[in-house]
Amino acid sequence: MSRIANQPINIPAGVEVNIANNIVLIKGKIGEMSFSYHEDINIVYENDCIKISTDDTSKFVKAMTGTSRALLQNIVTGVTEGFERKLDIVGVGYRAATDNKKLNLTLGFSHPVVFDIPDGISIETPSQTEIVIKGSDKQKVGQVAANIRAYRPPEPYKGKGVKYSDERIIRKEAKKA
Repeated sequence: MSRIANQPINIPAGVEVNIANNIVLIKGKIGEMSFSYHEDINIVYENDCIKISTDDTSKFVKAMTGTSRALLQNIVTGVTEGFERKLDIVGVGYRAATDNKKLNLTLGFSHPVVFDIPDGISIETPSQTEIVIKGSDKQKVGQVAANIRAYRPPEPYKGKGVKYSDERIIRKEAKKA
């Protein structure tokens, strides 16, 4: 079994865990999420800890125990603290604004880009060039950030575009005459 799967998941106070029919339901202060796992994996909740084990020795099931443990840890973190991803907009005239369930982006196109904010995700714009994406589902937060970045990824010559706040753009030198 994987070394990751051997570690128990500590459940903080105020989080409810229900395990039934190969589905784990976790409720926290931010929301609730469910996770369905493989039938060869054993998940036990006791003493405010979730423990994962398996009796199968196949390579696939061993890999799935570690993956299941990591996904359950992300769910516990998501329903207690949540996840956030920050984007920066670089470029003259490039800006973002939110109203209701829409994110309006001006990215140098002949038309404004309107992004519909999915359920379970909240988007804030502290300034015109910053976007903060928050939610309880780590995969969904990352996918929304990637979708917004895909409208105008940063280019290597001037660095203009939408980039992750911790992303480092490798710049190229301009063509010499």
